Amino acid sequence: MSTGPKTDQAPGARHAADSHDVIRVHGARENNLKDVSIEIPKRRLTVFTGVSGSGKSSLVFDTIAAESQRLINETYSAFVQGFMPNQARPEVDVLDGLTTAIIVDQQRMGSDPRSTVGTATDANAMLRILFSRLGTPHIGPPGAYSFNTASVSASGGFRVERGEKTKTEKVTFSRTGGMCVRCEGRGKVSDIDLTQLYDDSKSISEGAFTIPGYTAGGWNARLYAESGLFDADKPIRKFTKKELHALLHQEPTRMKIAGINMTYEGLIPRVTKSFLAKDKEAMQPHIRAFVERAVTFTTCPECDGTRLSEAARSSKIKGISIADACAMEIRDLGEWVRGIAEPSVTPLLTALQGTLDSFTEIGLGYLSLDRPAGTLSGGEAQRVKMIRHLGSSLTDVTYVFDEPTVGLHPHDIQRMNNLLLRLRDKGNTVLVVEHKPETIAIADHVVDLGPGAGMAGGTVCFEGTVEKLRASGTVTGRHLDDRAALKESVREATGTLEVRGATANNLRDVDVDIPLGVLCVVTGVAGSGKSSLLHGSIPADTGVVAVDQAPIRGSRRSNPATYTGLLDPIRKAFAKANGVKPALFSANSEGACPACNGAGVIYTDLAMMAGVATTCEDCEGKRFLASVLEYRLGGRDISEVLAMPVAEAEEFFGAGEARLPAAHKILQRLADVGLGYLTLGQPLTTLSGGERQRLKLATHMGDKGGVYVLDEPTTGLHLADVEQLLGLLDRLVDSGKSVIVIEHHQAVMAHADWIIDLGPGAGHDGGRIVFEGTPADLVAARSTLTGEHLADYVGA
Repeated sequence: MSTGPKTDQAPGARHAADSHDVIRVHGARENNLKDVSIEIPKRRLTVFTGVSGSGKSSLVFDTIAAESQRLINETYSAFVQGFMPNQARPEVDVLDGLTTAIIVDQQRMGSDPRSTVGTATDANAMLRILFSRLGTPHIGPPGAYSFNTASVSASGGFRVERGEKTKTEKVTFSRTGGMCVRCEGRGKVSDIDLTQLYDDSKSISEGAFTIPGYTAGGWNARLYAESGLFDADKPIRKFTKKELHALLHQEPTRMKIAGINMTYEGLIPRVTKSFLAKDKEAMQPHIRAFVERAVTFTTCPECDGTRLSEAARSSKIKGISIADACAMEIRDLGEWVRGIAEPSVTPLLTALQGTLDSFTEIGLGYLSLDRPAGTLSGGEAQRVKMIRHLGSSLTDVTYVFDEPTVGLHPHDIQRMNNLLLRLRDKGNTVLVVEHKPETIAIADHVVDLGPGAGMAGGTVCFEGTVEKLRASGTVTGRHLDDRAALKESVREATGTLEVRGATANNLRDVDVDIPLGVLCVVTGVAGSGKSSLLHGSIPADTGVVAVDQAPIRGSRRSNPATYTGLLDPIRKAFAKANGVKPALFSANSEGACPACNGAGVIYTDLAMMAGVATTCEDCEGKRFLASVLEYRLGGRDISEVLAMPVAEAEEFFGAGEARLPAAHKILQRLADVGLGYLTLGQPLTTLSGGERQRLKLATHMGDKGGVYVLDEPTTGLHLADVEQLLGLLDRLVDSGKSVIVIEHHQAVMAHADWIIDLGPGAGHDGGRIVFEGTPADLVAARSTLTGEHLADYVGA
């Protein structure tokens, strides 16, 4: 007789399995969250709002999604977990009702030169199989069409012991790859401009080298001057071929210089190793400037930039090679694939067609498969990652999106909204961190965090429907229906920046005069050519300071004080006030606590389990030696200064005993861009995307250029912060600067003095100027997509 539990239920009673219809979070304390407890409905679209830095990402990504992924990883064996990224359990008391989380974030897709849109989405893999089956002439398996696979061949013998007999067997091995031999599948070859390495009218003794760190008298210069391989007092232009070869290309050679054994090496291999092997973003500014001057990248002459060998390019289907296919716009490639009727590869064609159609559906049909992944914007990268999920048959999973409308024109936002609703209607839970009112409006449930940023945030201010949010009185509720009005009068241009015959990417021989001395907005649908016009066509010598969306590089030791250069004057002020060395006041140098090496925490690696970070007991998380903390400036020690928010530090260094104009100027710029709540010592790894871009903007505001080019500065900004940004842009223009902004936000367009609209579409449908004039003229004409949306926005 069975003793198991009965599953019979009364008619109409709810099944126990149907009761788990919420994700329950209790006591979340990750980053700045203050014991947040919340219930999120499943199989609904929930939008998380709040000012930048209020804790949205901490709750959605660092708590809910992180714990879901950690629990999934724990289902694998310990052996497999050893190869997976370690994740610690988030700071939270209870997390119930979690489902499998799929994160679609704005992280760039990496700047590896071998990574393209095609390799990142499996479209290239399917194309390679297609050409290996149907291409004529047939050149080999799919790898023969891959620019990441080199052709190799080898032969040799190996000994086989069988009982008492030993036999030598010959083996030959060959693999056909599609990689271009000259550029090794990169499509570009680098060359060093010798005129940037030295002034050939001078001798080495006179200081001919123009390389950073190679000043006359220094060890680097002495290595060459005292090598004896050439006359150091003779101008370089008078060197013989042999002497010039010894200077530039000599193989590493051991020799004694000034009584010290050293390795002499030609200038070009030495510069290549010391400068070009490093990440350009991590270099000091003066070294990065030298590298940008000295190294030129040109299209590979052998493969014409296609990355592929001649054999791979010779194999064709219907007159098209795989290089031609990858260079097509994806929507055109989709039409070409649709025209291939070959029953033997029907399943492959169906899968490839589905992937290519997804690109077009998501608004990325203007891309090509050979587009380097590192050149995609954050919004484009996020949408490329979405592609693999659009046709997925999975249901009851949690999709987590980080501002999916970034980089989208108002015309494209409706398309994105439809995709989010489609994912929800399949029975999935969709969690979206978003600031755009158009996406907030389609939410089934809204969670508003705040009320402020940093330590002033981290609490749930509102939960409920969009209608109730409007009446809630929260910062988001009050600003949800904000509409910037057109300016009654616009500034007059003081000059023009001429662009003539611009043909970068999809631009069609564009001639345009960009006005200077005003706020100029360049707009148009995604892929219309805005970035190509401003980043690819403006001459480099026009004093332009470009603030793009490239991510800030920094470890957990980097913070706003180190990134902006603020720490240098502070260290010097501490050293001067106390009569000691500045190095004592750096947590990365002599003043660092030896127990934690200045990190403030001690990391314990637990192999396949999540590592544990514990506060250092010696310095109590302050990062410095106890003796260093005895030195004070204005009554504060260095750890107390690094713990200050920017707004407090601005006051501290603005007057009194600790008055420090150099530091005060940097702090003012940080406050101007709305980062007054950040602490000086907060690790860069904990900043949100919007915070990082504004930190970069604050740093560049100290540059000497007269023209600022900003790439979507409203990214990651709350509706309430856009007003502050507009004030900052006005102050920049009023101080004599010219500000050119690539932007989709209607509030910035309405506030502009001049608008340049590109289009009318994306890719080969764009690349033309469709409007130039004032915002009022654009609204009155309604002649472009931008004009229609801006007119609706201002209520014209």
